[in-house]
Amino acid sequence: MGDGDGPGGSDGDAPSVAARDDLAGVVDLFQWLTREELSRALSELAYKQRAEVDDEAIAAAIDVAVAEYALVPAPPAALSEAGAGSAPESVADPADLDRGDDTDGADAIALAVGPAAFPSLPADAEDLPHILDVPERDVDREALSEAVLKRLSEDAVAAIESSDAERLEVLADVTYDIEAWAPVDAGDIRERIVDELDA
Repeated sequence: MGDGDGPGGSDGDAPSVAARDDLAGVVDLFQWLTREELSRALSELAYKQRAEVDDEAIAAAIDVAVAEYALVPAPPAALSEAGAGSAPESVADPADLDRGDDTDGADAIALAVGPAAFPSLPADAEDLPHILDVPERDVDREALSEAVLKRLSEDAVAAIESSDAERLEVLADVTYDIEAWAPVDAGDIRERIVDELDA
């Protein structure tokens, strides 16, 4: 994907951070993409860069970006597409997967740029709008930020219940990121996380 997505960096975290932000940069070109569309975009980039397409590595990179809030699952109510004024019916609601209603629908979940991202464009990404040929899209930031704050709260509860200090450290950082990204208050969530880490 990007220059950092390989063996070049001396910092052990550099490749994953660069890859994560490259993914956010690709999504930012379109406002939102389904997971399947993002996977296809990354495969096209690998092909253009004469790199081997590794579907498992692409899926893992997307998983990391979502876990770290560089990309966030977006509810259909936060999405629109030119000509329709709303998200296509084929876009899945992340809440349905959380409930286990549609375990096969992960590829149809829309992803938007999240609060922890610093989007960067990987090489050849400027050609992707022509390759993917998706209509003009938009994201309702208010609806998206509400969904992300709800997910952050649920993630914090799950990490507290499982005593996952490493995950709580990540989520604590996200509570600051989300307040800079949207007009929301994550103070209560942060306080619960800090209390758990200090316990």
